Amino acid sequence: MNVREENITGFGQDAVFDGGQAKTETTEGNAVLHSHVPGVAERRGVRLQVRGLRKGYNGHEVLKGIDFEVNAGEIFVIMGPSGCGKTVLLRQLIGLETPDKGEILVEGQLLQPPELTTRYRVAMVFQSGALLTSLTVGQNVGFYLAEHHLKPPKEIAEIVSRDLESVGLKGTEKEMPDELSGGMTKRVAIARALAVEPQLIFYDEPTSGLDPVSSVEIAKDIVKLNERIQATSVIVSHDRDLAFGIADRIAVLEDGRILAIGTPGEIKRNANPIVQYFLNATIAQMRTLARSHPQSATTESLP
Repeated sequence: MNVREENITGFGQDAVFDGGQAKTETTEGNAVLHSHVPGVAERRGVRLQVRGLRKGYNGHEVLKGIDFEVNAGEIFVIMGPSGCGKTVLLRQLIGLETPDKGEILVEGQLLQPPELTTRYRVAMVFQSGALLTSLTVGQNVGFYLAEHHLKPPKEIAEIVSRDLESVGLKGTEKEMPDELSGGMTKRVAIARALAVEPQLIFYDEPTSGLDPVSSVEIAKDIVKLNERIQATSVIVSHDRDLAFGIADRIAVLEDGRILAIGTPGEIKRNANPIVQYFLNATIAQMRTLARSHPQSATTESLP
């Protein structure tokens, strides 16, 4: 058992961007982008840098100058309470929106979203999982590979079987999405991301709505994916146990600003009172924090 596994306590349709001509589909409210870049299988995790990122809506600034760097192959968790700007930040990172100011760099190169998808394999696992409900579990996992004729059918079937087994869902290929629990749905979405071996993968609240046992299983699956393909993983979450269980480093976001970045141990020792409130708060304490900082707590509801 590795250090991350020891630290794991009870605590979208996944979009695949893989270079070339992007195809957009819509399922259950989520935009799903597919593309293909050949000949990059030897490349693994990539370094991501964010500099001075700002975003606002109707005169209200949500992101107020975001700066951070994610090392290649790292599990990096962006953590913060509801309303702090996490979802808006994620939309900028995956190219669903354009920042008002600032830069996003991959491997030291300033790239616009189309350039990102032509050069690197990028996957996104949305909060809902949002599988294609008309397809079986196996067809969902192998969908991208089959759609772009990247592998022969026999090899796709082998990949699907392998990756479902890796997330604890061996033998579920013939099941339909409406037969799955919430935790199983998210694990199928992770298996589909795993099938294309992304270099950079984003997760939106991967444990949201799950019971503690399912949350632990999802955390283990994220670590397995990271270790197997050495992908760079960026996780947006308010789940403190998830963050401290699997992250190499954590960024604490509050009111559109990064308050602290560091290892789990460094974040626990951070003296910023807002960081400590978030890490240790009970419901009563969070009500006190909201009264003390009324400017936060509404940004996530913005479009």
